[in-house]
Amino acid sequence: MGRDQEHRPSSVKTFWRWLKRGLIAVVLLILGLSAPVAYVETACRPTGEPVPYQALLLAKHHRPESRTLLTYPEWDIVHAYDDYGRVLATGDPHDFQFLKSISGFWGALCALSKASGSHGQIDADTKQMVYVIGVSFTAEFLMKAAYEETIGRLFVMLRGDVRAPLDDLSAQQAESYANFLQQVPWYKWDFEGDRAALAASATNALRDRERNIALGLEYAAKAAYADVIAQAVAQVGPDALTLRMIVRAPEAEAFDGFEGVTVIAHGNGATEIETIRYRALTHLMTKMARSEVNFVEIAGNDDIMLTVLGRNATHPDAIYSRARQGADDYRHLIVMPVSRLAETLRGLEASDTIVEHIHDY
Repeated sequence: MGRDQEHRPSSVKTFWRWLKRGLIAVVLLILGLSAPVAYVETACRPTGEPVPYQALLLAKHHRPESRTLLTYPEWDIVHAYDDYGRVLATGDPHDFQFLKSISGFWGALCALSKASGSHGQIDADTKQMVYVIGVSFTAEFLMKAAYEETIGRLFVMLRGDVRAPLDDLSAQQAESYANFLQQVPWYKWDFEGDRAALAASATNALRDRERNIALGLEYAAKAAYADVIAQAVAQVGPDALTLRMIVRAPEAEAFDGFEGVTVIAHGNGATEIETIRYRALTHLMTKMARSEVNFVEIAGNDDIMLTVLGRNATHPDAIYSRARQGADDYRHLIVMPVSRLAETLRGLEASDTIVEHIHDY
C-alpha cells in the first residue's frame, strides 16, 4: 500500500507536468498562427479614399469593388498548389519551399489590404473568410514542411535517385488537383479516390510504403474536413456563378460566338451582358478583347485587379510581385481602371508578359 501511495503522487505530478507542457504548446501554436493576422491588421492598414463612381448597372447587379482584391488570397493558395505540382514533376516534396509560399501569401495580403482603401471598405465576413483560409493554409503547409523536411527527406535518401511509383503518382495527383482548383472549390475534390489510387499502386518499396501511409493519412484528413466545409457551404449557399458588365461593341451580334455570354440590352454602342465567372471568365474576356470588345464597367465597378506573368522581377504597375516556384518567371498583381483592361489584354499578347487571371469580385 505504501509504495502505491508513494507512486500515485509521482504519477499525478508527471501527468500535470505533461498536461501543462501540452497546453503551453497549444497556446504557442495558436499565437504563432495568429501572428500573421495581427500583423496584417496593424501594419497593413488600408490607405487612400474611394473615388465616387456613378455606376451604369442596376444596384442589384453590383458587387463590392474591394472584392477584386480579396478574391486573390484564395487564388494564391491555388497558385501554391500549382507551384507544388510543378516542383513534384521533377523533384521531391522537400524541394518545395513551403515557408516561402506561406510568407508570400501573407505578404500579398498585406499589399492588398493597403491597396483596399481606395476601393471601398472590406466587409467583416470577407475579411474573416480570408483570415480563416490563410491560417488553415499556413497550418497545413507548416505540417507538410515539418514532415517532408525530416521523415520524408529521410525516406528519399533511403530510396536513392530512382523515383518510386508513388512518387510519380503523387506528382500526377498534385498536378490534377491544381488544375481542378482553377474552376472548382477544393472541397469537391475526390480525396478518397486519390487515397485508394495510392493503395492500389503501392509496391513493397520502402518509399512507396511511406508515401502510401503519409499521403493516405493526409488525404483522409482532407476528405473529412472537406465534408464539413461542403455542409457549411450548403447552409450558406454558393456564390453567384454569373455577373453583369457593360461593354462597347459595334452590335449585339458580336457576342454570338462567345460561349458563356448572354446579351441583356444593347443600344448606342453600349451593351449590357451577363457572363460566367471564375477562371473561365479570364479566357472569355481575353477573347472578347481580341475581338475589339472594350470593357466599361464590371459588376458596378470601374477598377479591377488582374495577375500577369513575366520574366522581369518587377512591374511598374504592380502592387505586389513574387517569383513562382518551379518556373522561371514572376507573378505581378496589378490594379487598373476597367476602361483600360481590354487595351491592356491586347497589348500583353504582343509582349513576353501573359495574363494569368482577372479577379472578378
